[in-house]
Amino acid sequence: MNTKFLTGDMLLGMVRSGAECLQLHCDEVNDLNVFPIPDGDTGSNMFMTIQGGANTECSVEKISDTAQSIAHNMLLSARGNSGVILSQLFAGIADGLKGLESAGISDLENACKMGVERAYNSVLTPTEGTILTVAKETSNAVCNEDFDCIEEVFEFSLDEAKKALEKTPEQLEVLKQAGVVDSGGAGLVYIIEGMQNFLTGKKSSGRSVVSAPAPADSLNVDLFTADSELGFGYCTELLVRLQNRKCNPDEFDINTLIEYLNGLGDSIVAFKDGTIVKLHVHTKTPQKVLGYCQQFGEFLKVKIENMQLQHNEVVANEQAKETGRKQFAIIAVANGEGIKQELTDFGADIIIDGGQTMNPSASELIAAFDKANAQTIFVLPNNGNIILAAKQAAELYKKSDVRVIPTKNIGDCYSVLSMMDLEAGDADAIEQNMNESMVGTLTAEISKSIRSTQMDGIDVREGEYIGILGKKIVSSDTDCYDTALAALKLMEPNDHSSLIILRGKTGDEAVAADIASFVKQNYPRLEVYESFGGQNVYDFILVVN
Repeated sequence: MNTKFLTGDMLLGMVRSGAECLQLHCDEVNDLNVFPIPDGDTGSNMFMTIQGGANTECSVEKISDTAQSIAHNMLLSARGNSGVILSQLFAGIADGLKGLESAGISDLENACKMGVERAYNSVLTPTEGTILTVAKETSNAVCNEDFDCIEEVFEFSLDEAKKALEKTPEQLEVLKQAGVVDSGGAGLVYIIEGMQNFLTGKKSSGRSVVSAPAPADSLNVDLFTADSELGFGYCTELLVRLQNRKCNPDEFDINTLIEYLNGLGDSIVAFKDGTIVKLHVHTKTPQKVLGYCQQFGEFLKVKIENMQLQHNEVVANEQAKETGRKQFAIIAVANGEGIKQELTDFGADIIIDGGQTMNPSASELIAAFDKANAQTIFVLPNNGNIILAAKQAAELYKKSDVRVIPTKNIGDCYSVLSMMDLEAGDADAIEQNMNESMVGTLTAEISKSIRSTQMDGIDVREGEYIGILGKKIVSSDTDCYDTALAALKLMEPNDHSSLIILRGKTGDEAVAADIASFVKQNYPRLEVYESFGGQNVYDFILVVN
């Protein structure tokens, strides 16, 4: 091929192919984790982010409209730091393609520059040796070369991205110590590879889309009773595969279908792509639409929603907001049934299930904001990899004043909630108090290593327990108890007043008791609280404050 201009349809195909390529290597990217414990989630976060863009349905060929739709869906699907950065990269690219019917090589170069700039601006303190660097160095290299076609642009981009990725350990000491390249950068390389595959036809067409899990049905069925009337009809969406035994797919006239739908309802959108027909219609007789379409093929997907029920729910929600809107609400992210219950007892209004390896998306956070129904919402991410997504969700949300408190672990969250005072009534004062309450709190996490490595002057062997304090490995031993005590001693227990021991799903109850006994004997000033947190990944979490 010798492509000179990129269309919206081609861009969507490239994004889908990029998502598929990343999905194939998702576990590989997850395993590029700095800490040798089973909590790597960069590949999963980036895949679920670009999956949102890949699931875009766009019948418009104009590349600016397609790019905007892809970027919007990625922003809502963004998870984790690398996912947020990836979504911002595509949002900047969409900005660079604004107003264009199609994009030539110079247009793509300009869009990539804008994408990199927006991605860098999305991070308060950009770190080199990460996905940001891989994107920047790839874009800079492309802009300094001349190309005859778009295929050449992406072939060159893939080579440069791989080179930039290989250099990341020299740019970021923690990667060099761990003996890995940057996971976010690796994810970006696989996305570029998938895009190149689409252009050259080496792999899939990029047409198949791995669908995201269907959201739970949140409709209140009591809002459409036995006496209700169907005023708005049904929102009906079908994906139909035309069958050779029923018709000639090549001769199927989409206009005939549209004419038929005009007699049944409104808000009609229908188009044909090969042997697949996609249609949308608002009608009170969806059964007639199903019967008509089944003359020509079989259904790949059927969605029928009662719009009257949806309307009634919207009305009910608006009424609830007007009459029952709270002044303040607290939303916290956590995993482990014990931890979630304790956070609720401490005063959190909504708990989002998530944490390490399970970073919630911006859309999940926004759904929680809606549910909170408060004038001011304080969000406790409780994981450094969720803070960016929370901030992005807060920027997108316009119905409330959403403030993200940068809690990086569950220890920070405990401190914030235990010292929280909402009675002051002043959001600024409450936010300041929350930020100040984290000062002095230390959290150590104990988990098993999944590989041998040397980090922070500590020799770690696969299968040993390691203690992580902040962002550093501080202890390693074959015995969980010894590992935990070594980490605890570095937390300067005598300078604190309390210790919380949170036992995870794999934590031994006897070990927790032994830790508590040691502390009571050697640090009598510390009040010790033992609790079953039920968290994943970490056998124990120790919090001193």
